Amino acid sequence: MDSKVNSPSGHDKHDVSSRYSGNSRSRTKPKGWRAFLSPGWIISALLIVSFSYAAISMLAPWQLHKDDDIVARNEQITEAFERDVVPYAELFDASGQIPSSQEFFRVSLTGQYLPDSEVLLRLRPVDSGPAFQSLTPFELENGQIVLVNRGYESSEGTIVPEIEPAPSTPVTITGFARKNEGLPGSAPMEDSGYTQVYGINTEQISDVTGLDLGTDYVQVAEGEPGVLNPMPLPQMDRGNHLSYGFQWIAFGIMAPLGLGYFIWAEMRERRRDKAEREQMAELNTLEPVVETPEVVETAEPTITPAASKRRSRYGDQHRNHYEKISKRDQERF
Repeated sequence: MDSKVNSPSGHDKHDVSSRYSGNSRSRTKPKGWRAFLSPGWIISALLIVSFSYAAISMLAPWQLHKDDDIVARNEQITEAFERDVVPYAELFDASGQIPSSQEFFRVSLTGQYLPDSEVLLRLRPVDSGPAFQSLTPFELENGQIVLVNRGYESSEGTIVPEIEPAPSTPVTITGFARKNEGLPGSAPMEDSGYTQVYGINTEQISDVTGLDLGTDYVQVAEGEPGVLNPMPLPQMDRGNHLSYGFQWIAFGIMAPLGLGYFIWAEMRERRRDKAEREQMAELNTLEPVVETPEVVETAEPTITPAASKRRSRYGDQHRNHYEKISKRDQERF
């Protein structure tokens, strides 16, 4: 008997297995590590390695260094208020420069402002609003000239607000030592009767004023002669830079681990596919089992002519009621 009898769908299961095996062979993937030499895997690996390298060697140190700078700045500000005010000459050297570790230390200056050489720092936000800051040279008694930030005035857009001029008489002021800024990308400009700059760079301001200014400058404290709205000191908040640095380190570690997990999952799937194909190949080599239906022999019943007539005329389930009629009556009919 055909083996199709034993298949629920009416097809030979060996035909099905052979077709499955053929499809599996047509989808055969590269074996071993060669499977991961495809462009997709190579590009993914390069991107993940590049990201991990950048996260651990660049982004994390960047945040951690910012945290170190903020911590050092906060310590300097705290120390500045713990130390006594010292004269300018004790803190600044002959070129008007201070070490970075002494920024925000308090210093006193005796001399007079040079209001005719005033320069404005243009549109640098203060307390989240646009403002103009007054940068006025200050001549000491020994003839040295120091750039002094007298504070700020808030503005509406680019309109220069009214700025009270600095006193021209000799005064003594107290302020905070500040480091010089880098050269701004924009050149100075003239507007509303003022020379305006985009950064506190004493070399650039020396060029526009024609004065020999010291390298670093002084930020006037609140309540001192000539001060406008005093510039606020940096907040002592440490910020989130430390946690950001640790997050970048964690991301740099997790990315290669994620790549390793995907490689393991791919290898596991390939092993499973290989096992299924081997199992189907084993089924394909088995001999077909043909089952012959068992024939049960039964004794044929003896059928009398009368019974045959009854079955043929009335069927197996009906009875002939004329069976008992006498022969004489039958002849009458």
